[in-house]
Amino acid sequence: MKKLLLASAVSIALIGTANANEHSGTYAFDKEGAHQFVTFKISHLGYSWLYGRFNDFDGEFVYDAENPENSSVTVTIDTASVDSNHAERDRHLRNEDFLYVNKFPQATFKSTRVVLGDDGEADIIGDFTLRGVTREITLEAEMHGHGQDPWGGYRMGFDAETELRLKDYGIPMDLGEASETVEIKISIEGIRQ
Repeated sequence: MKKLLLASAVSIALIGTANANEHSGTYAFDKEGAHQFVTFKISHLGYSWLYGRFNDFDGEFVYDAENPENSSVTVTIDTASVDSNHAERDRHLRNEDFLYVNKFPQATFKSTRVVLGDDGEADIIGDFTLRGVTREITLEAEMHGHGQDPWGGYRMGFDAETELRLKDYGIPMDLGEASETVEIKISIEGIRQ
């Protein structure tokens, strides 16, 4: 299974070398235009899937066209913005059984390296912090495209994914064997600054 989270991510390393320097730069996530998503999927008792998202997160990535391996990404997620389309469940997800947002209001990802693949994808390795626990994760990322937008800006977009074990981040709630891991998917559109 492919891996991801939050964060973050830069399959930006997948861009060709022609006119590469015109793509280099720092890209801010398009938070204002809401062209970004952090979603999750976890098994419910092994019978069905529970889907949700985080509505409030921000970040940026730096793309180095000449040396894509030197690219980087940072992401900050407001954990209280969790949204599973069910108010009572969301209150439970915010308490100490899960995200414990009163004590840990943010989750973060900061890349440490980018590894280019032969298949047109990239692994973005970095430190993900949730509930005060920091662990190294790998985001499997794929570039969607880049270019001028209708408003005179330059944009770049990608998807990434990973899988997290709840216990690795000190989440005490035991949801059973079928629900030990959660899949995270990220879709980002960045605007060059």
